[in-house]
Amino acid sequence: MNRRMWLWTAVAGLMMVGTALVLARLDAVQRLGQPGVRTRPLDDGTIRVQVLLPETVPGYRSEWVEQQKEVIEALPPDTSFGQRHYKADDGFEVLLNVVLMGTDRTSIHKPQFCLTGAGWRIEETVRDRVRIPRPHPYDLPVVKLVAGREMSVQGQTVPVRGIYVYWFVCEDGLSGEPTGFERMWWMARELVRRGVLQRWAYVTCFAVCLPGREEATYERMKQFLALAVPEFQLVSGPSVTGPDHGEGSPP
Repeated sequence: MNRRMWLWTAVAGLMMVGTALVLARLDAVQRLGQPGVRTRPLDDGTIRVQVLLPETVPGYRSEWVEQQKEVIEALPPDTSFGQRHYKADDGFEVLLNVVLMGTDRTSIHKPQFCLTGAGWRIEETVRDRVRIPRPHPYDLPVVKLVAGREMSVQGQTVPVRGIYVYWFVCEDGLSGEPTGFERMWWMARELVRRGVLQRWAYVTCFAVCLPGREEATYERMKQFLALAVPEFQLVSGPSVTGPDHGEGSPP
């Protein structure tokens, strides 16, 4: 082995040892941050909690929905959940769901996997902002997915559209960035800077409609979120003034 090869081997070895020591130190000093959503503890001796979604939203009635067994088994055991189905007086329906991580960050996953796994074809991805009026007016960053599939209705196969809106929230952050890079960067930064593992929640809102009703359905969903989000989310963005400018642009 020549001198240059020996030098590079030594440097690589030192880098590997140094990285291992840093990670070991972070694991030793790491503490879990607080959720950015309302919760209550579960009496099971773990860090798991129940995410508290509002039972009542003006113009809607709701019912608690248990998470599917397949979802619970697929995610880390310290993952927490909250899910409710809301139905408006005129029949409009929406499903609100929150997945909250524990010490295992893999609880927070890409929603594209969930939709495609359920048979939906994602046709459009748009970054947008939803105006939330309380505790002060602010723009909530979200990602809107438009998906399609066929469903059986009264023995006939008909095309339907799914509107899927999601974002991520922790005690000191809001992210509506579809790649996940922004959230992962913030998480790494806070882990190194303060030894805190941010406890992110993945919030989704889902509604189904007929083709041609996508925009009207999305507007109803934004109106619903303006009412519901202040009831369960503890974090808000910077105060804004002026009109809500609506949809953003593709990522």
